Amino acid sequence: QVQLVESGGGLVQAGGSLRLSCAASERSFNINVMGWYRQAPGKQRELVASHTSGGSTNYAGSVKGRFTISRDDAKNTVYLQMNSLKPEDTAVYYCYAAYLGGTYWGQGSQVTVSS
Repeated sequence: QVQLVESGGGLVQAGGSLRLSCAASERSFNINVMGWYRQAPGKQRELVASHTSGGSTNYAGSVKGRFTISRDDAKNTVYLQMNSLKPEDTAVYYCYAAYLGGTYWGQGSQVTVSS
C-alpha cells in the first residue's frame, strides 16, 4: 500500500497562486503515475494533471498553461503549482498514485478561489 499526505490548499483571490504537495510513503520512483484529480460541488471528479515515472506529463485542457505538475523522487513528493487561479478552479483536490495495479488517494485538499 501507499499512503499519500497532502498539504498546501487554502483560500486565494482570483489571479493568485497556490502550490499543493503530496508526500508518498513509498519511494516515488517506484510509482508508475502520480497526479491530481479535483472535484467541485455537484460535479464529477476530473483529472487535473499526471506525471509518470518516465517524466511524461498530462494536463486537463482547462488548466494547461496555468498549472504545472512536478515530482521530486528524492523527497517522494509530487507537486501541483497552480497559477492564475480562477473561481472555477475551486474544488477539493486529491493526490493519487498508481502503484502495482492499485490506485491510492490522498485525503483531499480544499482549494477556494474567490472572485
